[in-house]
Amino acid sequence: MTSIRRRRPIDIWPAFVDATASLLMVVVFALLLVILGHLVLSTALTGRDDTIAQLSSRISKLAEILSLEQAETARLEQLIAVRTASLDTANKQIAIQQQTIQEEKALLKERDAQLSKQERMISDQLELIETLKIDIKALTALRDRIQQKLEQEIAEHDIVKQKLLEESELNLNNIAQMELLNRQLEELSQQLSALSSALEIAEKDIAKKQTTIDDLGTKLNIALANKAQLLQKYRSEFFGRLRDALSNYPDIRIEGDRFIFPTELLFESGSDAIGTAGKQQVEQLANTLKDIAAIIPEDIDWILRIDGHTDKRPIVSGERFKSNWELSSARAISLVREMMKHGIPARRMAATGFAEFHPVDTRDTPEAYTKNRRIELKLTSR
Repeated sequence: MTSIRRRRPIDIWPAFVDATASLLMVVVFALLLVILGHLVLSTALTGRDDTIAQLSSRISKLAEILSLEQAETARLEQLIAVRTASLDTANKQIAIQQQTIQEEKALLKERDAQLSKQERMISDQLELIETLKIDIKALTALRDRIQQKLEQEIAEHDIVKQKLLEESELNLNNIAQMELLNRQLEELSQQLSALSSALEIAEKDIAKKQTTIDDLGTKLNIALANKAQLLQKYRSEFFGRLRDALSNYPDIRIEGDRFIFPTELLFESGSDAIGTAGKQQVEQLANTLKDIAAIIPEDIDWILRIDGHTDKRPIVSGERFKSNWELSSARAISLVREMMKHGIPARRMAATGFAEFHPVDTRDTPEAYTKNRRIELKLTSR
C-alpha cells in the first residue's frame, strides 16, 4: 500500500521539449521573416540606388543643357540689345529723314509758289511785249506814213518854191502858203521826233523785259532742275529697295535709270499672261513703289514707264499676236493691269511697246535674244 501511495515523479521533459521546439520554430520563422525583409529591403535599396544614379545622370545632362540655354539666352539678350540699339538708331535716322523730307516739301512748296508767281510774271510780260510789239508796228507804220508825207510835202514845197522863184512874183498868198508849209513841215518834224523817241523808249522797255524774262527763265530752269534732282533721289531709293526685294533673282539688273526684267521671269514664250511667280514679283514691285510714292511730294508729277521689248525673231504664224509690236505692247499693258490690282493708280503708269527695234545686244545668238526679251521700268516725270 505504501508503494502504491508513493507518488510517481512528474516528467516535464516532453512538455519542455515541445515548448522549446515551438519557440525554436517561432524564432526560425522570425529569422526567416527578417532575412526575407532584409533581402527585399536590399533589393529595393539597390533599385533605388540605380534610379538615383540615373536621375543624377539626367540631372547632370539637364544642368549642361540649362547651362547651354543660359549661355544662348545671354547671347540672344546681347543680340537683342544690339538690335534694339540699331533699331533706335534707325528710328532716329528715319525721324531725321522724315524731318528733312518735310523741310524739303516746305521748301518745294515755297519754290513752287515763287515759280507760279514767276510764270505769271512771265506771262504778263509776254502779253505786254506782244502789246508793245503791236504798238511799235503801228508807230512804225505811222512814222513811215508821216515820213512819206513829209517827203511829199518837202517835194511839193521845193516845187512851189521853185515855181515862185521862177515866177519871181511873191504875193501875199504865196508867202502865206509858204509859211503854212513851213509850219506843217515843222509839225511833221516834231511828230517824227516824238515817234522816234517813243520807239526808242519802247525798244529799251522790250530789251529790259526780255532781260527779266531771261532771268525768270533761268530761275525756272533751276527750279525744274531741282525737281529733276529730287525725282532722281526718289528713283535711286526706289531702285535700291526694289533690288533688295528681288535679290533672289540675279537676272534682274539696273542699267542707268532703268530697272530691267527678263520676260522669262514674268511671261511664257509668245504670251502676255503673267505667271504665278511673276505675279509675286509684281506684288513686291507694287509694294515697293507704294512705299516710295508715299514720301514723294504731291507736286512732283511722276509716272512709272513700263516698256516692253522683244527679240528680232518674227512671230510664228498662227499665234494671236501678228507682230512683235503687238506682243511687246500687250506685255507692258498686262504689267500695268497687274500693278493696278495692287493699288498703283493708272494715271501714274504708262505702257509702251518697242518690239525688237531697241536691242541691247545686236548679235544673232540665243544669249543676245534672251537679253533683248525684257521689260524695262523707268521712274520719270510726265
